[in-house]
Amino acid sequence: MNHFHYKGDELYSEEVSLKDIVAKTGSPVYVYSHATLTRHFKAFDDAFAGVPHTICYSVKANSTQSVLKTFTNMGGGVDIVSGGELYRALKAGVDPKKVVYSGVGKKDDEIEYAINSGILMFNVESEQELTRISEIASRMGKKAGIAIRVNPDVDPQTHPYITTGLKNAKFGITIDTAIKEYIRAKSLPGIDVIGIDMHIGSQLTKVNPFVDSIEKLKIMIGKLREQGIDLKYFDCGGGLGIQYNEEEPPLPSDYGREIIAATKELGMHLIFEPGRNIVGNAGILVAKCLFTKSRDDKNFIMIDAGMNDLTRPALYGSFHAVLPVVKDQTGMITADIVGPICETGDFIVKDREVPAFKQGDLMAFMSAGAYGFAMSSTYNSRPRVAEVMVKGGAFEVVRERETVEDLVKGEKVASFI
Repeated sequence: MNHFHYKGDELYSEEVSLKDIVAKTGSPVYVYSHATLTRHFKAFDDAFAGVPHTICYSVKANSTQSVLKTFTNMGGGVDIVSGGELYRALKAGVDPKKVVYSGVGKKDDEIEYAINSGILMFNVESEQELTRISEIASRMGKKAGIAIRVNPDVDPQTHPYITTGLKNAKFGITIDTAIKEYIRAKSLPGIDVIGIDMHIGSQLTKVNPFVDSIEKLKIMIGKLREQGIDLKYFDCGGGLGIQYNEEEPPLPSDYGREIIAATKELGMHLIFEPGRNIVGNAGILVAKCLFTKSRDDKNFIMIDAGMNDLTRPALYGSFHAVLPVVKDQTGMITADIVGPICETGDFIVKDREVPAFKQGDLMAFMSAGAYGFAMSSTYNSRPRVAEVMVKGGAFEVVRERETVEDLVKGEKVASFI
């Protein structure tokens, strides 16, 4: 069931009219479907029901408290990449023993915070990071669980900006180096060697790059076992894609079947870090048409949402379907849908056939639940928009729209001016 759907000519989220949401909150506004969030998490979790596993939702995709709490309530853990994400996750009630900490640039205070919080493990991304975690944990008189993020040098066949598993990426350690680092880690103070990690990219639409990477790591795991290093956790990362336009990503059940088959002989506890796959199609951005204009056979639809609200099209040239909130347009036109930001790259739709929106019309940009609000900014001194969660026939504002006063919070004029 699609939880964003039309009733007659009006677009709904579950049983709530989007027009009614905008009447209360104004626009632009992000809207999330609770039913979609829970359905997607359950589908991913169920795909691995036959093996020991933990779903560690990737907080960077959408860190809104109500989203995190939804997954926490379903027994989920989190994959974090900053101390701020750890704070958000703990505030949402996540079990620290279901937290894995990724990222290439962990600061000392973040490492200390994570150790004191009792997280499951750090996904270590460099030799120097391993040394630093050891030093900090030893000083604290504690042990830090670690996995090494191994870069398998497998092409994930996705956008180059979100490819993370090739040898020229900043992420992870090569297989040969990783074996040496595991042997070193075994003797380091303050270190508990418990896992291995991989993450090859985002928005993958095929399973074979995952399986190819696992096969490479299986050989490495065998060599480590010969050295007396028997790892408990295999973090398979995230990256399974969704349908934005014409992509045909595998279902979680198909993905699960192949990953289980590839890892069954290892007897390890599997960890997964889905983000986009769970939240991407659970959220939309609703915006309003401010003005339209035509020039030299070029049509522009100016809206109240810009690249600061939804960055992905400007950053990646990414596709978001656009639907009218009320179907009262006359025909279709080829147009750019652009925002109010003073940048030529401020567009959400470019040279695409869209409904002939007119001044005052509301429109919904679909598949905006991942890397939507999470990547938004206050560029051009535009307050960030409100976020709404819908469940059945009810909805609540789960993050208030920022005010212009919020823009200068924490600022001051220097005393010498």
